[in-house]
Amino acid sequence: MVLNAARIVVAAALLLQGGTAKPRDSEESQRTKRYVVREAAMADVSQPAPALPDLAPYNEAAVRARLGENAPGRAVLRRMVDLEALGEFVSGQQRDRLVEWARRQNTNPRVISIEGGRMTLADLVRALPDDLLEEEEPGIYTLRLPILVAQGATLLIDRDVRELRLSQDAGAFLVNDGRLFVLGTRITGWRERERSPASFRDGREFRPFLVSWGGAELYVTNSRISHLGYSASKAYGISVSQYSPGRQKRMQRPSPVAWLLNSEFINNWFGFYCFEADDVVIIGNRYDDNIVYGVDPHDRSHRLIIAGNTIHNTRKKHGLIVSREVNDSWIFDNVIGDNKLSGLVLDRSSVRNVVADNTVYDNGSDGITVYESPDNLIWGNRSIGNDKHGIRVRNSVGVKLYNNRVIANRFAGIYGHVKDLHGTDRNLQLDPFEQQVSMVVVGGQLVHNGSGPVSIDKPLSLELFDVDLLAPSSATGITLDGVLGEYQHRVLDLLVRRRRPVLIEPADKPVRGQS
Repeated sequence: MVLNAARIVVAAALLLQGGTAKPRDSEESQRTKRYVVREAAMADVSQPAPALPDLAPYNEAAVRARLGENAPGRAVLRRMVDLEALGEFVSGQQRDRLVEWARRQNTNPRVISIEGGRMTLADLVRALPDDLLEEEEPGIYTLRLPILVAQGATLLIDRDVRELRLSQDAGAFLVNDGRLFVLGTRITGWRERERSPASFRDGREFRPFLVSWGGAELYVTNSRISHLGYSASKAYGISVSQYSPGRQKRMQRPSPVAWLLNSEFINNWFGFYCFEADDVVIIGNRYDDNIVYGVDPHDRSHRLIIAGNTIHNTRKKHGLIVSREVNDSWIFDNVIGDNKLSGLVLDRSSVRNVVADNTVYDNGSDGITVYESPDNLIWGNRSIGNDKHGIRVRNSVGVKLYNNRVIANRFAGIYGHVKDLHGTDRNLQLDPFEQQVSMVVVGGQLVHNGSGPVSIDKPLSLELFDVDLLAPSSATGITLDGVLGEYQHRVLDLLVRRRRPVLIEPADKPVRGQS
């Protein structure tokens, strides 16, 4: 990578000191203070551009190739309580949900089980009583009973279907334990009595949902999935999830597979959720008006590709959040704006992720937030006009921020800090943390942010190089807060006048290369 010289002028340093340059601190005097500021090695701040996955293999043609040839399947009515794939919903603490479906079905709850081969909705209509799946007008179907795609079976919902309406009144939902293909169509939570989509009213109110379990394959392309999900486990809207730990110990299912491509996810409780799912692909989708999260990969999901999506107007929390050991993933070229809290969040020990070339803007909290998640690369993003910080890093070490443009955020452009999470509702055994923060900030622009370009509190280390700094429009000059504020003259002398990388670290920390 070519490292260009910083573009701010020495006059900025003079302005910070009231217009008069002060003598540069000696190395000895620096060491008498709590932190030392010195020139860093150029090799320490050099970083090649990240290698991003090729998206070309992920398209509808590739999905249809995976469909392959299947023998005809069969549809069987079975009791929910007899099926392992529905045990997550009808056993143990979830038995109250069985009561919910019994009330809606007015019988011992049943499910349509697709077994042994491939079926379409037209096949199901021919195989089932008229009142369970009805083609109300050409290509528009209303489902009044849950569907289970069993292991070894395939359900194809494609362009022959204009819309599949899942009846909220009758308690319909989709469970995939085999293979489910949704290609060029619509799936909608539906209120039959009102003849309208099941738009969100209350998180406790049942709405239809789609869940794809461990060992199953889910493919969604060029479709619209809307008005699904509520606040019950694995009924969040569109979920791709391994079975719960106790059940998985017995079943030994592989990780679920999912590709979601060029589709719309609207007014769902979660636009997307996954749990212990590897190699999930989420490309080119639109997430709009979802309730809690737009996209939420969770616990121990790895090697995800989340690229080219737009995520807007999430009502309660973040646009995109990966949380609890979501590792080794790529999040790039997404546009994320107007969400209730942060635009993009890395949370709870999610490590070795690449967050590149995203645009996050006008979110109600930070643009990009890194909580308790070390060793992540934040590269070439644009964080603009967010209501708190442009980029926040908390209790995370080894975070690399390269070539980001952070503009006109309400508070700091980049804010690093530590926080004691004892006494909060966090489970510290499940989600441990250390009160440490360190960052490398190289390249890019930190421009017109309300409380200054950079602020960091109690860092293990901070390295700066080649950063374009401009003051807030309302300020008389640049203000560097936190540790940088204490040593701003020395920092700017190295960064601007001498055009060298800057290292700030505790004075009692051994110098690199020395024992």
